Amino acid sequence: MMEGMRTSDPGTPGGVRTPYRVCFVCTGNICRSPMAEAVFRARVAEAGLAELVEVSSAGTGGWHVGDGADSRTVAVLTAAGYVHEHVARQFRRDWFERLDLVIALDEGHLRDLRRLAPGPGHARKVRLLRSYAPGAGEGLCELDVPDPYYGGPEGFQECLALVEEAVPGLLEEVRAALGRPAAAGPVTAAGRRCDDGRARRSRRRRRRTGGRPDRLGRRAGAARGRRRHLRRVPDRARGRPYRLRQDPPRRPPRLLRRRGRLAWSCCAPPVRWPCRR
Repeated sequence: MMEGMRTSDPGTPGGVRTPYRVCFVCTGNICRSPMAEAVFRARVAEAGLAELVEVSSAGTGGWHVGDGADSRTVAVLTAAGYVHEHVARQFRRDWFERLDLVIALDEGHLRDLRRLAPGPGHARKVRLLRSYAPGAGEGLCELDVPDPYYGGPEGFQECLALVEEAVPGLLEEVRAALGRPAAAGPVTAAGRRCDDGRARRSRRRRRRTGGRPDRLGRRAGAARGRRRHLRRVPDRARGRPYRLRQDPPRRPPRLLRRRGRLAWSCCAPPVRWPCRR
């Protein structure tokens, strides 16, 4: 049998073995991956696939093995109506053989898991959760779910919002692998379906922010870090309508001496006054 291939079950539509196993992976398996596991399990149950899909989570490190989820994660999930019982585990190399999808919560986990994979076929099972979010293909959304462990409750609420935005796209891929019909709804810019309300909110955020949303896509000019100075430029060489280019930040005004006068550069209009001779 080829490396990374699954055995088939003739009784399942599409010849796919069931249950279809999905594992979410973060750093310690107490914050982000338990949250993603709870949200995805709820969506799987709503879609009527609970008997066909097995959902789990783990961490790349073993610091919290045997512990429950972080109390702030539990509080956010309970407030949102998710029911979840969790015991932290560490991801193991031999799990690749029985798993169908390994979902990383940020690019650091993605690199670590692909290095851990026994072979190329197993490495192809590792995906980034936010790559399933609407607009991910056009670079219009953040691809990492930030670690909320060292912050306050608002960081956990942001984490839940990012997870909930990406889970519908992941569910559609699992549906396709199981040979189940796609859910009804409009197709987003990323080519995945979502409900009417989510599509409308996404379009309004893009119009309001000029196509450059922050991590939640809610406030113009609120982006942090390396995405602060991104702007669209034509990209005909690659056959794309545009690409995002990072511009350096504007220099602060400098006081210059020009022809016996002092003037502020980078200001409009310049402020001038006579210089003492």
